[in-house]
Amino acid sequence: MDAMKKLILLIISAAFPLCAFTQTQPARPPITGIDHACFYTTSPDGVKHLYGEILGLSSADPVDPGQIVRYMSGKQWVGYSAAPDPKATDRMDHVAFVTDNIAALRRYLVDKGFKPSQIEGRSDHSLSFTVNDPEGHHIEFVERGKGESAPPAPNAVSRHMIHTGFLVYNREAEDHFYRDVLGFRPYWHGGMKDSDTDWVSLQVPDGTDWLEYMLNQPPHPDLQLTGVMNHISYGVADTKKTSALMESHGWKAHGDEGAEIGKDGKWQLDVFDPDLTRVELMEFKPVQKPCCSEFTAAHPTE
Repeated sequence: MDAMKKLILLIISAAFPLCAFTQTQPARPPITGIDHACFYTTSPDGVKHLYGEILGLSSADPVDPGQIVRYMSGKQWVGYSAAPDPKATDRMDHVAFVTDNIAALRRYLVDKGFKPSQIEGRSDHSLSFTVNDPEGHHIEFVERGKGESAPPAPNAVSRHMIHTGFLVYNREAEDHFYRDVLGFRPYWHGGMKDSDTDWVSLQVPDGTDWLEYMLNQPPHPDLQLTGVMNHISYGVADTKKTSALMESHGWKAHGDEGAEIGKDGKWQLDVFDPDLTRVELMEFKPVQKPCCSEFTAAHPTE
């Protein structure tokens, strides 16, 4: 009996430090979706024409230093600032995701060895901080102000930005940040050929919005290629109706701005801002079987 008691005490004493260590680790608070994306432009009037007139989104006052304008889709927005270097080939500034506890998320990332900025407040009553991912993409996290919402735009083509994407060269390093640390979840992956993986879609851990890795591209892409890769996407219920609505706003398809079914089986339509950044309009659900892999999570909705 004495030997049995000693064994039990030994097991308890060995387990106690592990339990204490586990309890001290901060939990990651929810990350529920995309808050916004920001780009640079050399043509503010062209941006206004695309977002305000063709896409029918309502404008709102800028909230970032140096920002010219932002356009709303529900509580999400896309913002533009003047390009500091018109010769630069990358017009994406940063992308931002929503959390409901900005202070806890910052503590969590610090505990994981990252160096986020200090939390700052904005004129829209939101709180945010920024951190660079392993490849240097500027990522922002936002806790939205209570009750803040844009009035609905009656002629908007979409009320939901469902994903954003950018060039990725070191998938393993990015996966460690987005999947291992932040908890992003696989949604779909595919490529130009069924055997290739050129795109990897990872949903936020607590929602259906996703981030898309754009893989297998040359190390020094020009402005046009970077604009195609570093993009945003709005969800639509019906691409044909969306196209007709845009035409009623004065849009005429040209270049690569045609509707097609993507490799993921979803109808999509691309338009481009004046600096060649792609704005994708994508149906929420596929209409045919996707190539390369099955979807592994729920689709977004309006």
